[in-house]
Amino acid sequence: MLNMNEVRRIVVKVGSSTLTYDNGKPNIRRIERLVRTISDLQNRGFEMVLVSSGAVAVGTAKLGLAERPKELSVKQAAAAVGQCELMHIYDKMFLEYGINVAQILLTRENIVDDDQRTNIHNTFTALTKIGVVPIINENDTVATAELKHIENFGDNDTLSAVVARMCDADLLVIFSDIDGLYDSNPRTNPQAKLINHVGRIDAKIRRMAG
Repeated sequence: MLNMNEVRRIVVKVGSSTLTYDNGKPNIRRIERLVRTISDLQNRGFEMVLVSSGAVAVGTAKLGLAERPKELSVKQAAAAVGQCELMHIYDKMFLEYGINVAQILLTRENIVDDDQRTNIHNTFTALTKIGVVPIINENDTVATAELKHIENFGDNDTLSAVVARMCDADLLVIFSDIDGLYDSNPRTNPQAKLINHVGRIDAKIRRMAG
């Protein structure tokens, strides 16, 4: 079991469904609770890192589009607008608690390139040492793979796991509207069973998780 006394750096991932209403507009009450909690943990001595989705949803709403864009270039435009809006909200709310934030946008190329990965790791280390909360998202304006497959794979779950490894995190917390790992898809199978604890990741678990 995890010993919280040994935890120093925590990565928190939050998805679009948590940050926004169904119409894509920011859920200010939830964002404020998230920011307050992260700020309190930071004040307790933890080093906090936030992986945040929501750029496309927020951008879609801000641009007044009737629905999430299907055309890739329009999705990228919505992401660019939404990311700016999200960071404005985060910056303003975190400053209410005396916490500075930094924006880091990543692509798969950044992660697989050794030099870039080392530079990103060093940036994480420098930011957390001086008490800044890094806020990470995939760079949707150039990373087309995530935008094409976002409906199939979920927002930034994989990215948050990669970030947790890159910044040597002791704990990764993923906020989701799914309770956890199931033995099948609970959205399509009402008999799906929740697996409360995974002690070891083996071939069976990998198949189950897809």
